[in-house]
Amino acid sequence: MENRERAKKIKMIIMDVDGTLTDGKLFVLPDGEELKSYHVRDGLGILLAHLAGLKTGIITGKTSKPLEIRAQKLKIMELHQGILDKMRVFEKILDKHALVPEEVAFIGDDLGDLEVLKSVGLAGAVADAHPFVKKYCHFISDYPGGGGAVREFIELILKAQDKWSVIQEKVKSLTDVSDLT
Repeated sequence: MENRERAKKIKMIIMDVDGTLTDGKLFVLPDGEELKSYHVRDGLGILLAHLAGLKTGIITGKTSKPLEIRAQKLKIMELHQGILDKMRVFEKILDKHALVPEEVAFIGDDLGDLEVLKSVGLAGAVADAHPFVKKYCHFISDYPGGGGAVREFIELILKAQDKWSVIQEKVKSLTDVSDLT
């Protein structure tokens, strides 16, 4: 089945964070606090997915208070941090939202994402994902983690579902950027 056909079935997009929504680099401050950066294109992509009626979620191995704030601002429906067994959480998300694996897209970058990537309807990887992970993905972004890969993945889904032009019209009609958040 080709990516467009897979993408047409998607009702929820789940993402990894470190190496996917970020470039994977951690800046450690003297007090031990970790800093990471997010690309605004990925954030807007998540908001566009919501405008199109898609659900979003995050499953990540690390825990971060700033990620909680970011996820809340972007209105991400499912946030699961400090998760080593991502498959267990994925199955709980399916049950909670009455979804089947074919209705979910997941984008990741490394071995911790592999079991979920093997299970979803549309599996995506960032350009700089581990080569072994890429073998199991339907879609490989042209962009690295933290560089717009999630946005590209979301646009693929929106275009396959013929929602791209509707989204463009909705964005044009916004009177304030805060309408997106």
